[in-house]
Amino acid sequence: MNYEELLAKAKEQLPEIAQGSQRFEIPKVKGHIQGNNTIISNFNIITEKLDRPNTHIAKYLSKQLAAKAHIQKEQFLVFNTKIAASKINEKIQSYADRYVLCPSCKKPETKIERKGLVLVLCCKACGAENTIQKAE
Repeated sequence: MNYEELLAKAKEQLPEIAQGSQRFEIPKVKGHIQGNNTIISNFNIITEKLDRPNTHIAKYLSKQLAAKAHIQKEQFLVFNTKIAASKINEKIQSYADRYVLCPSCKKPETKIERKGLVLVLCCKACGAENTIQKAE
């Protein structure tokens, strides 16, 4: 077998995860503006994908967007002001970068643990433990 044949055979044997460019994708915000409120209708889907409590994500978004927010019926997030979907998507991505994705291997298989007074992002994929910096 020549090099090209060996390379093709090796690529066929790679697992799907290694072949995909990125398997972790955050759903884009779907919602609407009703009066002066912005309602995110797929908030529960986003929180399930991020695998974090909806209250934690809502509190983060509320603080980052400087807008009061509350959760309705465990599936909607309602802001008390008009906010562009692009801005919300940007803040959700920053949340994922800070609290979900492992800084070492960039995989989402993490959980947040408290060790003393420090919050630690523990990766189940690579075993790395990184302290979480307090949000500004």
